[in-house]
Amino acid sequence: MPTQSLRQAPKRVRRFASSPAAMGLRRLLVIGGAIVLTGFGAREMYRVLAVNGVTPLAVFMLALFVALFAWIALSFTSAIAGFVSVMAGGGRRLLAPGTLPASRTALLMPTYNESPTRIMAGLEAIDEELRGQNASDWFDIFILSDTTNPEAWIEEEKAFLGLRERTGGAGRVFYRHRAKNTARKAGNIADWVGRFGGAYPQFLILDADSVMRGDTLVALVRAMEAHPDVGLVQTLPIITGGTTLFARMQQFAGRVYGPVIAHGIAWWHGAEGNYWGHNALIRTVAFAEQAGLPELRGRKPFGGHIMSHDFIEAALMRRGGWAIHMMPGLEGSYEESPPSLMDLAVRDRRWCQGNLQHMAVLPARGLNWVSRMHLMTGIGSYITAPLWLLFLLSGVLIALQARFIPPDYFPSNGKSLFPQWPVIDPIRAMWVFTGTMGLLLVPKLLGMFSVMVHRNLRRGCGGIFGLVVSLVLETLIAGLLAPVVMITQSIDVVAILLGRDSGWNAQRRDDGGVPLGDVVRLYRRHTILGVLLGIGAWAVSPYLALWMLPVVLGLALAVPLASLTGRRTWGLALRRAGLLRIPEEMHPPDVLRRAVALYQQAWGEPVADSVTALLSDPVLLAAHRQMLPPGRRPGIDPLNVPLLTGSAKLAEATCLETAWPALDAAEKAAILSDEQALKRMMALYSGDPETVSIPARRAG
Repeated sequence: MPTQSLRQAPKRVRRFASSPAAMGLRRLLVIGGAIVLTGFGAREMYRVLAVNGVTPLAVFMLALFVALFAWIALSFTSAIAGFVSVMAGGGRRLLAPGTLPASRTALLMPTYNESPTRIMAGLEAIDEELRGQNASDWFDIFILSDTTNPEAWIEEEKAFLGLRERTGGAGRVFYRHRAKNTARKAGNIADWVGRFGGAYPQFLILDADSVMRGDTLVALVRAMEAHPDVGLVQTLPIITGGTTLFARMQQFAGRVYGPVIAHGIAWWHGAEGNYWGHNALIRTVAFAEQAGLPELRGRKPFGGHIMSHDFIEAALMRRGGWAIHMMPGLEGSYEESPPSLMDLAVRDRRWCQGNLQHMAVLPARGLNWVSRMHLMTGIGSYITAPLWLLFLLSGVLIALQARFIPPDYFPSNGKSLFPQWPVIDPIRAMWVFTGTMGLLLVPKLLGMFSVMVHRNLRRGCGGIFGLVVSLVLETLIAGLLAPVVMITQSIDVVAILLGRDSGWNAQRRDDGGVPLGDVVRLYRRHTILGVLLGIGAWAVSPYLALWMLPVVLGLALAVPLASLTGRRTWGLALRRAGLLRIPEEMHPPDVLRRAVALYQQAWGEPVADSVTALLSDPVLLAAHRQMLPPGRRPGIDPLNVPLLTGSAKLAEATCLETAWPALDAAEKAAILSDEQALKRMMALYSGDPETVSIPARRAG
């Protein structure tokens, strides 16, 4: 898997056989339509600001408006195309006939400090689905652990042994733990490709909360086998499993509006599609040849290993001559969402840094122009937040200018008999605002209509009444949360541009409840800003205060909004009332129902101390030792300082009960990775620190 150069362009690739017809016309309609709308909006906004001439502040505000309106206009025209595709039953063009694959596929589950019970429950449900399709012999499962928590590592190994025993997968269910999680998830996948990828024509990447139906997996493999120019096929994961109000809003929006958006993207992207990092099937040779990520020059947060790797991998594979497709019409792909606004902010902080890194990849030679649009879209999804904030503040300054700056009684052109006031056209401004809101809301209405025309989907969303009320409720709450997200993302962008690294934290996936004190600490700045904006707007004009009311309310109520939307009680109450429902919640697919049942069953079992479980279980201990990485090579490998300090502490200890808690996380992980340190731990556990007998470690 060679590292790719961003300075050398490979030969250009002819049109792909798998590419849809009339792609030039499709892109002209979507992008050209967005350009026309943006031109019209820019003209109207200019007329709003240029009643008595254009000031420098008005020019600045107009430039911001054009950039932001273009973003909205492209989303609007793409959604129109998506609606047509959904109604026509599109998004499944690559599917090929056949009931079984003709080649083997690896299912990869990268994990980083996640719940082992959740992961194994999902994998076991998927394996049962494949057995129901008589296809389990064609799929191998790999759990690829980058876990740094030493106790979670042991729990993973124990859960893996249980999964392998329950599924009878001794020859097709595997586990690997990396001692060093170099390059994070991208490095985890690259390590698997280099060690095992040659045995599998294709592999599918899952996320910790991913679940997929067996027939969906078989259909993906059959599609790739039928189209040899395809390097990657991305499915549309449906968000499920939400219990908090925030998570249920996310899953409702994803289920009702998401298909229209995804179908639109697939319709005009064609063979230059994108990759979202999971629930996607990848051709191994394409990935190995073209997706080796370079390390970016410079210091963090922009330099170093690429964090948001999926967009880059798709762009490089497309550059190398492989088609990248999306199949949003293929059902049976599922995931979960963050349970609260706070958890979304944690994930967004990491994604923000990863997407801003793409600025260094944009100039790479040989990229397809649509791939560059993917990168700009990722950057824009975060840069637009501070742009919206600047636009909002510019509007306030325009109002202040009109309120307090005196008129010009003697215009410089000398052609006016009347003084000139710095004013705007309020009627035209209202129409521009109404048009902008229409572009934002129409995709939601199209999504709702596409659900209404299908009886099963409509009933699964609570019927026409429940669907309409849910849409209004989701829109109102999302509108109040929007300025809170805007401020959070603006702070993140500024912090990253100033050089602050986001790090890499495990994502919380269950209850979104956060202590009120933590919520106040996180959102007190938003509240203060909202109150100050409200007071300032009222001091200028009651009309300005009314105009800014949605933004002011959202910021001023940031603390109660973040706290209440992250609670299960509100989410479950709305579910009982028939609101924010989705079909997969009302009639769960078998694979989802089974995954939940397995997780609840395993979660209810008492969990003993993980280290004690390791040392007291000969089978687990033997498996752990067999999977240890090679030992340090003296004179070649650098010293392992945590291992040295941890071993010294163990050497002076007299019992494990006092020795283990005295070690820090790095020392515990290093000791669990070393044969001699394990022997010392076993001796302390057995009560005989002088001698201990352990079977010799097998090679492997």
